[in-house]
Amino acid sequence: MDSTRKITGQVAQPASSKQAILVYLRKAGQANAQTLAEHLRISPQAIRRHLKDLEAEGLIKHIAQPNGLGRPQHLYQLSPLGEEQFPASYDEFALGLLNTLAETLGSEQMGSLLHHQWQRKAREYQAQLGSGSLRERLERLVQLRQAEGYMAEYYPYPADLTVPLAAEGSEPYVEQYVLVEHNCAIAQIAHTFPSVCGHELEMFAAALPDCRVERITWQVQGEHPCGYWIAKPAARST
Repeated sequence: MDSTRKITGQVAQPASSKQAILVYLRKAGQANAQTLAEHLRISPQAIRRHLKDLEAEGLIKHIAQPNGLGRPQHLYQLSPLGEEQFPASYDEFALGLLNTLAETLGSEQMGSLLHHQWQRKAREYQAQLGSGSLRERLERLVQLRQAEGYMAEYYPYPADLTVPLAAEGSEPYVEQYVLVEHNCAIAQIAHTFPSVCGHELEMFAAALPDCRVERITWQVQGEHPCGYWIAKPAARST
């Protein structure tokens, strides 16, 4: 595979086994050869060959995990070059501009500027989501985020789990979902300016005003992937 070629468009349906490996590692964070072979339905021999090629191209790396008295197990994960194969909506100019604004405006005004940016984005999302059911709006939101490179998906919140701590003691919920984003389209900017995606929680809450939204995982804090609990209270159901 040409290591300079970006994985764009519908990354959930890769064109090759190597791309499928990269997509799986982007979603899972890391995996061993056996897990990859089982998930992708490829023979162990073929998986090892692909992993060797991808590592030679610098797209993945491995760490050795102790495995009892046996040989250490190799866990594979994306390298920085591998992460660059996924869509990203930033460039050096954008990051440089934010640095200049931070130096010129100061932290307080910079925070206010970013807050207004997310408010504008929330209004755009709300207008595009319409007034359908929560499930319908989440499907549309996922489509919008995927188009922006966030590799988003959603699924029902597991019934056997309690609600996030921040939502405990509040009203009952008739619908609960998890929204996850496996790829951060503004990762470089977010690591330099965490507040850029810090307002993302407020943005989703504003775009879904009849719902409760809580962040449950955050890549900026080393968690994978970014995840949000989104629920509609029974009192607000229609």
